[in-house]
Amino acid sequence: MDCHIAYTNPETHRVILNNLHRSPLYGGAIEGIGPRYCPSIEDKVVRFSDKDRHQVFVEPCGLDTEEMYLQGLSSSLPEQVQNEMYHTVKGFEDLEIMRPAYAIEYECIDPLALWPTLETRAVQGLYGAGQFNGTSGYEEAAAQGLLAGLNAARKVLGRKQLVLARHTSYLGTLVDDLVTKGVMDPYRMMTSRSEYRLTLRQDNADERLTPIGREMGLVDDARWAAFEKAMNIKNTEKKRLETTTVRAADLNRVLVAMGRKPIEKGGTAAELLRRPDVDYTLIADVIGRGEGVDLRMEGRIVTEIKYAGYISRQQRTIRDVKRLEDTRIPKDFDYEPLDGLRLEAREKLSKIRPLDLAQAGRIPGVSPADLAVLSVAVAAASRRAEMEENK
Repeated sequence: MDCHIAYTNPETHRVILNNLHRSPLYGGAIEGIGPRYCPSIEDKVVRFSDKDRHQVFVEPCGLDTEEMYLQGLSSSLPEQVQNEMYHTVKGFEDLEIMRPAYAIEYECIDPLALWPTLETRAVQGLYGAGQFNGTSGYEEAAAQGLLAGLNAARKVLGRKQLVLARHTSYLGTLVDDLVTKGVMDPYRMMTSRSEYRLTLRQDNADERLTPIGREMGLVDDARWAAFEKAMNIKNTEKKRLETTTVRAADLNRVLVAMGRKPIEKGGTAAELLRRPDVDYTLIADVIGRGEGVDLRMEGRIVTEIKYAGYISRQQRTIRDVKRLEDTRIPKDFDYEPLDGLRLEAREKLSKIRPLDLAQAGRIPGVSPADLAVLSVAVAAASRRAEMEENK
């Protein structure tokens, strides 16, 4: 489907500015802070007054409709003003509005009032997801709904709640950000929010999350068997590439035939794949394709081999963080007697009540020194509790 780009112009901006008082966003009818990453056209004209035009993406609403969606022209202005504004854009002279743009204001809780399971701290058994939690976006809401629904069901069944660590998924990152840092404006998930982007790839989502889904009872036998088969294909092929030696002469015959520069010495197939000028197809021309390796699996294997050093470094970081995650903090832990904690850290920890040392360390205002004090105190409390149990 064809999409198009149009541009606003000074006349468009004049219409907007002349009617700014009629916008609920500027007239005071809506007082909430809007989403940072998708401002209305009024916001863009006011905040970026040095720009004489703004892009408008014209996108078909479907295959069997003449309706087009104007991405970049969200607005809270009255329909008649929108009509006047749209007709100033070149190419929109004969435009007809099917449904006007609109703005809404919704209530949300402070996500610091949530546990990482998305259960509210104040009301046991009440779980939140989506805009209620202070987020913006369809995928963000759907992902939270999956986690909140799962944990609500497990709560009823008396089963252990699921908490997703940051390194497992973008959902884990989103929830941790919400319950540890809170929000100042509607939260939108972006890859840049994760410190584990090299590990949180689209091609390995099954490897990261299918075992968790299986443990939670969400993955049936057929899907689990397909997952195990895929992992066996991947691991078998990686092992073959890491142990199969490719002579320079054999690879050079392929390279020369393609008009490419020959290599000076051979090595294992995996070692050669780490070279920027060598891909899986070249290697497969010499040693054959692995059994069951399709194009998707090929890309995944090559990524893991080419970036093995960086991935290994990130895995070491994850192992270090997991050691902190394994140090659990009781929900009712008393931070007040800890003289070594700074006042700010004590207040933040008492309010947020992290479930482990890793989460505690991510709270703004909790320093490494505070974390060291807390680590000693939690260990001492754990020993005392163990002694009480053994009496």
